[in-house]
Amino acid sequence: MYSETEDVIRALAENAESVCRAYLPAGRREGSYWIVGDLQNNPGRSLFVRLTGPTSGPGARGKWQDAAVGLHGDLLDIIRERTGISRFPELLAEARAHLGRPQPVPPDAPVPKKAKAPGGTPAAAARLFAASMPVAGTLADTYLRSRGITQGGLTNALRFHPKCWHRDEDQTKSVPRPALIAAVTDGAGALQGVHRTWLAPDGEGKAAVETQRRAMGHLLRNAVKLTPHEDILVVGEGIETMLSLFEVAPGLPVWAALSSGHLGAVLLPEGLQRLYIAIDRDPAGRGAAERLSARASEVGISVRVLEPRLGDFNDDLRAYGKEALRQHLAGQIGPEDRHRLSG
Repeated sequence: MYSETEDVIRALAENAESVCRAYLPAGRREGSYWIVGDLQNNPGRSLFVRLTGPTSGPGARGKWQDAAVGLHGDLLDIIRERTGISRFPELLAEARAHLGRPQPVPPDAPVPKKAKAPGGTPAAAARLFAASMPVAGTLADTYLRSRGITQGGLTNALRFHPKCWHRDEDQTKSVPRPALIAAVTDGAGALQGVHRTWLAPDGEGKAAVETQRRAMGHLLRNAVKLTPHEDILVVGEGIETMLSLFEVAPGLPVWAALSSGHLGAVLLPEGLQRLYIAIDRDPAGRGAAERLSARASEVGISVRVLEPRLGDFNDDLRAYGKEALRQHLAGQIGPEDRHRLSG
């Protein structure tokens, strides 16, 4: 009989190294094992995870053991320990998200009679992006300028839609609202999804609704690539955060991963030599930076973390202004890249 739990555990085992890199980034691969200090992700050599082997039985891949304390288990146990998730349905949801699997539809969820086209797919995202217009001179431009960002119209990754459908969870029908539309693309530059930020009618802020942002399509490992990358890249979470860095340092290539979870998993481009991770000042942001830094360092990419003074770099831009933010970055950017702060 089919068991989703067993299927997820099997899939995690088949992607054991990816799981270890995401949830135990302080460790490293040695031969057929991932070696780390303990379940708390401390450096060391006590805990080992099998990365190869059969799918079940003795020596199965995905199984781990901590020799110091005598504990053992599977990769789902590691995810539970590292995330602090105690409820099993939420733990399975976390595992599905890491594997890039869709979340299941509840049995009692209403089934639409007929949809014109599949929603939430890359194809639907591409249609929405194609139906949108350039940002310059629109309410999206007004919104970005209200946040201190004047260069939003210079990137092809952003567009504006005057009537993008919106519905909160407690509403029975959708309402068209103006929205900032961001393209989410993969390593080959193909559009895989979009991110929508619904705006107030005058553009001076976000819409007065419960759900102000929502993504559709495939986001895992992909990003909003606000500028083309070179041999260096700055990647962070929010669109406004990364546009704030572009505002004061137009010579730095910037990407937005959209969330801390996606920041830790973003696919880094080939040929990258130096990576700057622009964090938000919260535990999730720091954890994502640790995961991404470990992945980048493993393949020889030099990593520096850029940290704002307030919650994120857009907060800094609005509170202190361009020149102060530029000076703050100058103290964190490597000397070989400081000339990029002036374009």
